[in-house]
Amino acid sequence: MKIRLILALCAYGALALLAGLTLSNRDMRLAVWVLLGGLAIRTYTASLRE
Repeated sequence: MKIRLILALCAYGALALLAGLTLSNRDMRLAVWVLLGGLAIRTYTASLRE
């Protein structure tokens, strides 16, 4: 199950990197980063419960 966590966090990181490179609006980029950070935290805490 740990490999799935690592893959999910890498996917969130890749999406955050792409958002940082492609979005020119600073507020939109920050919103995407906050959303992805929240999803990453939720994924990590769910993996701790298992």
